[in-house]
Amino acid sequence: MPIPVKLKGKQKGLRLRLKSVPLATACIVYHRFFKEYTLQQYDPYLIASTTLYIAGKVEENQVTLRDVVNVCYRTLHRSKPPLEMGDMFFALKETIAKCELFVLRALQFRVVYNHPHRYLLHYLTFIKEWMEPYKWDELPLARTSWALLRDSYHSTLCLQYKPQHIAVAILYMTLESHGADIPFEDTAVTPWWKVFAEDITLDIIKQIVGELINTYDLEMISS
Repeated sequence: MPIPVKLKGKQKGLRLRLKSVPLATACIVYHRFFKEYTLQQYDPYLIASTTLYIAGKVEENQVTLRDVVNVCYRTLHRSKPPLEMGDMFFALKETIAKCELFVLRALQFRVVYNHPHRYLLHYLTFIKEWMEPYKWDELPLARTSWALLRDSYHSTLCLQYKPQHIAVAILYMTLESHGADIPFEDTAVTPWWKVFAEDITLDIIKQIVGELINTYDLEMISS
């Protein structure tokens, strides 16, 4: 996803008051669509707007088509006055409604996904129980983990790896970033990350972390 589209798509979702899981669903729908088609074939901003509308329905965080049109227009045209009820409004509304069916058909109506969110929440609960209370309280491990997970959807990690593996890798990156250790890790028979996902390896974790770091590098270059 091009950097401007990512940022504007995120702004649209926040202005529509979509929660984190619907936003994640919208990102996956977007990435899956452009895995099959190119940015030259279809307007990425129209597809992004449509995926937000679809995700709201799928995740029962539904927003009205009117709100999608208004928010998306305002996000893309900040210097212009709000869109009035007129020919342009109804044309945009009809375009997104038609695009919704097109995107759903392109993805064979498979738009329900298993996200890393519930796994990360579960794993963070265990990490908190394992660590000394003062250590947990002084380090923003949960906040960092959720921020990394949110940013991971700027890339196609969600299409390449299992949600459990993404959650574990994000925890690994969080702990490394804050220089935090899991108690008794040096003497444990099984690494902590293996406890959470038996089929994960250190290589998989490092691949995910590396791709996430690369996403940040690309955004810094583009900014």
